[in-house]
Amino acid sequence: MRIQVSGKHIDIGDALRTHVEDRLSESVGKYFDRPVDAVVTFSKDRHEFVSDSSVHLPTGLIVQAKARAGEVYASFEGALDRMEKQLRRYKRRLRDHHRSREEPITAMEAPTYILDGGPDHGPDYDEPESLQPVIVAEMETKVPHLSVGEAVMQMELAGAHLLVFRNDAHGGVNVVYTRDDGNIGWIDPRGTQ
Repeated sequence: MRIQVSGKHIDIGDALRTHVEDRLSESVGKYFDRPVDAVVTFSKDRHEFVSDSSVHLPTGLIVQAKARAGEVYASFEGALDRMEKQLRRYKRRLRDHHRSREEPITAMEAPTYILDGGPDHGPDYDEPESLQPVIVAEMETKVPHLSVGEAVMQMELAGAHLLVFRNDAHGGVNVVYTRDDGNIGWIDPRGTQ
């Protein structure tokens, strides 16, 4: 397993790096035999340490967990506990997904834009003459090819409220999202004009 441990504006010592590598290998190794990639990033937010962990599974899905604590080790252990709960909950479905899928999950590249927030920028904010948004940043993102069930599982594993994906059934772009009532919504615009 390749594990990248880094810190944002904090130094990561060898002891913490070794602890993260050992514990993460042990935890993910309970569920998957093949090597996977992992990224663990530590940062400081006021008086708390934040641990943001992301593990790329051999099935092509990604598990993400984040935790905060007063100590850096405790923040990592909190994120690892959340990740283990997700893996335990989805263990059967993750293994079945890998067996039933003939080809690995693929993804297409798509541009991602961050737009200017608008009038909340203070008293000197000038109203734009057109309704075109101001683009602050432009990046690339991946839109995975998944079934609807895989998309819901990926959204929950990533801890996201929304996931855009290409539907394996027909190749169209779809969206799954968490509704206010706790249920999952699915937007499938195929065939609508």
